[in-house]
Amino acid sequence: MQKKQQDQTQIKWISDFIWNIADDRLRDVYVRGKYRDVILPFTVLRRLDAVLEPTKQAVLERKRFLDTHHQVAEQAGVNALDYLVALQLHRHAVFRQPAAWLPWNYQANLAPA
Repeated sequence: MQKKQQDQTQIKWISDFIWNIADDRLRDVYVRGKYRDVILPFTVLRRLDAVLEPTKQAVLERKRFLDTHHQVAEQAGVNALDYLVALQLHRHAVFRQPAAWLPWNYQANLAPA
């Protein structure tokens, strides 16, 4: 029972803390009744950020990888999405002969439609 009371006290303290920030930082910027329209989305975003923190570095690396592919494909004059889809669909052939699947020559390896 004491644990539940402690949890309620902690939740109350966090809630008061957030609302005090709202009063200090949002006063005269938003109507008081609209604070929840601002605080709730930011609270959800922060929670999502905290949950995804362990994978953040991998996601950033994947983004850099995809950005690089997009730039190379664009320089070669091909659609980046079509190129990535072709690589995925023909991944075994790409693994066997990677040089044949570069953005500027991969279309020669596609089966005629």
